[in-house]
Amino acid sequence: MYTQSFSVPDEPGQKHIKAVAPAEPAELMAKFDARIDSDGRIEPQDWMPDAYRKTLVRQISQHAHSEIVGMLPEGNWISRAPSLKRKAILIAKVQDEGGHGQYLYSAAETLGVSRADLLDALHSGKAKYSSIFNYPTLNWADVGTIGWLVDGAAIMNQVPLCRCSYGPYSRAMIRVCKEESFHQRQGYEALLVMMKGTDEQKAMVQDAVNRYWWKCLAMFGPPDADSPHSAQAMRWGIKRVSNDDLRQKFIDATVPQAKVLGVTLPDPDLKWNEERGHYDYGQIDWDEFWNTVNGNGPCNKERLSTRVKAHNDGQWVRDAALAHARKQQQRAMKEAA
Repeated sequence: MYTQSFSVPDEPGQKHIKAVAPAEPAELMAKFDARIDSDGRIEPQDWMPDAYRKTLVRQISQHAHSEIVGMLPEGNWISRAPSLKRKAILIAKVQDEGGHGQYLYSAAETLGVSRADLLDALHSGKAKYSSIFNYPTLNWADVGTIGWLVDGAAIMNQVPLCRCSYGPYSRAMIRVCKEESFHQRQGYEALLVMMKGTDEQKAMVQDAVNRYWWKCLAMFGPPDADSPHSAQAMRWGIKRVSNDDLRQKFIDATVPQAKVLGVTLPDPDLKWNEERGHYDYGQIDWDEFWNTVNGNGPCNKERLSTRVKAHNDGQWVRDAALAHARKQQQRAMKEAA
């Protein structure tokens, strides 16, 4: 998924969010719990426990960071797309991801946190983003595979977020999911075209799937027992489906797609279990997952440095926009005087 905030342990010195602090007003807490229990929505003006607010800031900001950093692996291929059609599609997709980041930063701001602070946390390495974006895109087949598998995994996680208990987040996810659905289909279609091409093209697709399959399964986070924040987030209605259930749904949906595509998923243990009514699958390399989450993946440093440079290079644009806004405000005040 594009946010792994529930899977990442707290920083050293921070306490786990296991329960609401006892200092919370009992009457307000009771009203909050009643709204959550009735599957209602919490809005920015409503009272909420501090731990609920912090959990949302953590998740929404990581989601926003993932959308922004996620522009980089594919944006690198815009100038090298194999046709004008593919270039236009990829430009539209990368633009969508930037928009998703803006929706989500705006949703986080309704919780009382500034965008500047959120970006500082990303640029300093304190905040995390999805581990999947710390791997290189080696060829054009990788771009299609990201659309099919990475965005497919993101959709599986994000559709339940449309029912998140926090109103601004759930509403933002409705549009995000519609656009992510387009991304998944364009990636799959690009791979279908390649699989009708030369043997070399088919080999490129298979190689990309081999490299991304296990990483996509790890995107959903570690087994439920090892996901430190999930239980409380599910109690609050922020998270709706567990890591293991999301991963299983993704596998069950993707295996038939792989058969149509004509690729082999790189898991010798992958087989249908008639008794369970689901596919069984092999062991995920969690050591690699945590190594990447902790900043030691093949592209962690490159991704972060690229984002920091882009932010610094764009300072003049932000300064100009603020100066223009101040000028407009002063003009309006003079006209009103």
